[in-house]
Amino acid sequence: MNILLKSAKIVIPENKELHLKKRDILIKNGFIEKVASSINATSKTQIVNLKNLHVSLGWFDSSVSFGEPGFEERETISNGLAVASKSGFTDILLNPNTNPVPDTSSDIVFLKERSSGESTNLYPIGTLTQKSEGKDLAELFDMHNAGAVAFYDFKKQLTNPNLLKIALLYAQNFEGLVMSYPQDKHLKGRGIVHEGPISTKLGLKGIPAMAEELQVARDLFILEYTGGKLHVPTISTSGSVKLIADAKKKGLDVSCSVAIHNLMVTDESLQEFDTNFKVMPPLRGKSDCKALIKGLLNGTIDFVTSDHIPIDIEDKRVEFDNAMEGSIGLESAFGSLVPIFGMEQTISFLTAGRERFGLEKPGLKTGEKACLTLFDPEKDWEFSEDDIISTSKNSMFLGANLKGKVYGVVNNDQLTI
Repeated sequence: MNILLKSAKIVIPENKELHLKKRDILIKNGFIEKVASSINATSKTQIVNLKNLHVSLGWFDSSVSFGEPGFEERETISNGLAVASKSGFTDILLNPNTNPVPDTSSDIVFLKERSSGESTNLYPIGTLTQKSEGKDLAELFDMHNAGAVAFYDFKKQLTNPNLLKIALLYAQNFEGLVMSYPQDKHLKGRGIVHEGPISTKLGLKGIPAMAEELQVARDLFILEYTGGKLHVPTISTSGSVKLIADAKKKGLDVSCSVAIHNLMVTDESLQEFDTNFKVMPPLRGKSDCKALIKGLLNGTIDFVTSDHIPIDIEDKRVEFDNAMEGSIGLESAFGSLVPIFGMEQTISFLTAGRERFGLEKPGLKTGEKACLTLFDPEKDWEFSEDDIISTSKNSMFLGANLKGKVYGVVNNDQLTI
């Protein structure tokens, strides 16, 4: 397949030669053939000439959930990857949030085969323990060999500290990355929202920031003892930022991410009892948002994630206490980040993180595989249900004014717009 991107403004902050320059980009059979000021197309070339077209390296998301296998009513792998590509993401990590969970090498092989041939690449995360029950380690080495990029009991606390110690020691044999969810379930108790004035006012059971920070502190203490590689997904408090900053100063091999909604949406949004705002970790206060943004900008937080979690209508349109946690976020990710961080910083965030999971970062040189995202960073628009192609519609950004619209991607010798 031959594709010619016409008059595309290239956004690659690390490449001073091409950054913010308008160029034509010719792609042949999935590889970059030429980048020049003007390129003439042959008759067999598909020309892409879109309004205010901007191009960056393909975007990466480290925390995406679908449903298949087991919860296909929430999202299938095929449609989920179509959502990701339409949202600008060429590479996503799939959380072990299925039924059954992927805790063997054959499960990892199934997910990779089920996602082959799509324009967005899917990389499975295997569970850390068998059936995500927190009792015995899963087949980490076999899953690693089958293609698992990390190991994680999705949104579940690893209550046994010795199990984390053993996992960190064992995974060093093959450079495996261990993930640990930052929440102490005993301190969380029956809490469903951030503990503070809003939870008291609304009469909702609160989750103290300490529930997250105590778990982060414990895990970092174990990491200092064992060595190895630890990733802390979706932190949400100012205290967690400080703990991880201190750990990095010590030289510990730790990384962390933050969900996009935790950067900009506070617990004040809960006052209408809209279950789309019920997420884990919970929406926190303004001071936490400020600390998370500062941590992201100074490099303490390594990358952002949509933390995309489709939930079917039967589990969302119920009483707030009974609703499942989660919000979809792929379709709104770019448009919600640009108003806060601007285009260039947003692109830096969305293209970061691959190396941590052992994935190769794409480039924009002749002969390299074309892995590109196409977008218009200046379009103002209101996010509505018509903009959602996810099977589930549980987005906390419905009705929000966003800036920046995604056209699609060029990846795996496919154009998706």
